[in-house]
Amino acid sequence: QVQLVESGGGLVQAGGSLRLSCAASARTFKSYAMGWFRQAPGKEREFVAGITWSGGNTYYGDSVKGRFTISGGNAKNTVYLQMNSLKPEDTAVYYCAAKIGPIRYDYWGQGTQVTVSS
Repeated sequence: QVQLVESGGGLVQAGGSLRLSCAASARTFKSYAMGWFRQAPGKEREFVAGITWSGGNTYYGDSVKGRFTISGGNAKNTVYLQMNSLKPEDTAVYYCAAKIGPIRYDYWGQGTQVTVSS
């Protein structure tokens, strides 16, 4: 069973930056795509960003476009999320996810807390 492990969360002031990392536990694991989601207290899980390895296409939720950047390692089992110009409304638990095919996300990480103070 593949595990995804996130790191890099923490507390930051509004306007600051954080970089999240996510790595698959199995080095031989190669995903079709990986992404980031977030969930704030009392809210539904929200798509943040995704990357498809074939073609290197990236996708972003409207609320983070122009501020967040997703990237990945060459082995297709690591993904990063650079978050700039953070706002208090970005406060949430951020989850990494991976697809082995084009349809759905098959694997999820445990989440890392990001808190942005005003």
